[in-house]
Amino acid sequence: MTSATKTAGVGAPARPGTAAGGGALAGTGTLVRFALRRDRVRLPVWILALLLGTLSTANSYAELYGTPEDRANAVETMGSPAGLAMSGPRHYLDDYTSGAMLGHQMLGFTAVLVGLMSVLVITRHTRAEEETGRAELLRSTVVGRHAHLAAALSVAALANLVLGLLLALGLGGLGIDGVDAGGSLLYGAAHAAVGLVFAGVAAVTAQLTAHARGATGTALAVIGAAYVLRAAGDSGENGALSWLSPIGWAQRTYVYVDDDWWPLLLCLALAAGCAATGFALSTRRDVGAGIRPQKPGRPVASPALGTPLGLALRLHRGMLAGFGAGLFLMGAMYGSILGQAEDMLKDIDQLQEALERIGGTGIAEAFASMVMVVLAVVAAVYVVMAALRARAEETAGRAEPLLATGLSRGRWAGSHLAVAMGGGTLALLVAGLGFGIAGAASTGDGALVPRLVGAALAYAPALWVTVGVAAVLFGWFPRASAAAWIVPVYAFVVGYLGQILRFPGWMNNLSPFGHVPRLPAADLDWTPLLVLTLVAAGLVWLGLAGLRRRDLETK
Repeated sequence: MTSATKTAGVGAPARPGTAAGGGALAGTGTLVRFALRRDRVRLPVWILALLLGTLSTANSYAELYGTPEDRANAVETMGSPAGLAMSGPRHYLDDYTSGAMLGHQMLGFTAVLVGLMSVLVITRHTRAEEETGRAELLRSTVVGRHAHLAAALSVAALANLVLGLLLALGLGGLGIDGVDAGGSLLYGAAHAAVGLVFAGVAAVTAQLTAHARGATGTALAVIGAAYVLRAAGDSGENGALSWLSPIGWAQRTYVYVDDDWWPLLLCLALAAGCAATGFALSTRRDVGAGIRPQKPGRPVASPALGTPLGLALRLHRGMLAGFGAGLFLMGAMYGSILGQAEDMLKDIDQLQEALERIGGTGIAEAFASMVMVVLAVVAAVYVVMAALRARAEETAGRAEPLLATGLSRGRWAGSHLAVAMGGGTLALLVAGLGFGIAGAASTGDGALVPRLVGAALAYAPALWVTVGVAAVLFGWFPRASAAAWIVPVYAFVVGYLGQILRFPGWMNNLSPFGHVPRLPAADLDWTPLLVLTLVAAGLVWLGLAGLRRRDLETK
């Protein structure tokens, strides 16, 4: 007896760049749902933080500048080149309502944070997936070549649109004079448009390098360049430089003043162009590789690279250099307005009260003390990222072959923690140096340089405690390691905003940064610094002890 058999699914071979059973975008919907599930905590936290921060700032502006006289004083102080560089274009000052103030002082700042959110979403769901090998496994199924990038862009676009809509509804419902519904809709749309631009930028950088950190760092450098171009254009006589920046385009909607929508078309065009470029570049490389070829290494490693500390320093050097340069520029920007601090803040009652509580012999010293908290928090962002690098190495499977040798877990993880602590201290040093040099030039007081450098270094023990918290989470509760981000976020909300919003003192005491003497306004007290150092040492020891007792996550 014979029977005929039929072979199903046999046909012409799939074209390059397509999946068997679908096109280049096959499986995009499934990947979108999967990405949303993975980010079911991260994205809501980002969106709510940006939303609540904007709404609270809008209310604060309405309270701080409640009278025309207060707003006129703000116009006078913000009209200086340094003030415009920190905020936005001069045209907002023509009718400085609470809404115009929000667009002038907040839009450029929050646009940077929205861009950061978008970049992290794209690199997390594209380059990081390739680096860990998950993308290759999925691509072996019915998943098209462009599905990962399309899904990541879809998630980023959805997050930005939700944020824009919530901003529009939230600001429009506050009932603040000068903050109308139409302007609020434009304000939200401007954030969404900028977020789409930097999502497109990340789609390009994810194709250039084989590593997620390199892709993220390059995209963040683009964000930094966009902010610097905007600041340079707004503070100078010729605003042409601002037109080279998508952040400058968003600010030139003149939200709550003229409500011009057309600059957002430039953002959408650039976002579409970058996304298209990302798709095109992805067809010119292999999965897991980058467009930019990797340089061949030396035939023989240097003696330093053969040690755990040398390897950790090599892995961290790019991020450390980026944060160091950024903190130096940030300190210099704040230092450039230090000489004008008294004139800028003399008519703002709540800020005056906050500065009086800090102490010091003058407003400039108290203002410098407040700025130090911001610089220390940014440095804390670096130390959290650096301290959690060991967790990233573990989950990516790169720690396992190292620990299979004679290298102990304590030496391996301790090297990353040591680089985080030393790198954070170095970041504080360069931040204080930039603040001091620019502050000395602004005030004419050369003695500010060593004083502000010392004030910045006083926060080093608080950074070490932050590293210790990350070490404990990594050692004992590795899946909850991301909770270490609570430390810098809480320090900023309570240590900086809490001074203005009059949070109770006990809240500040819950943060390691709240125990640091507020130099240069306050006197140096070594006791809390020594206690913080001992606490940091104990936390690091506890974290390493937990790492030695738990199982390693293997691949």
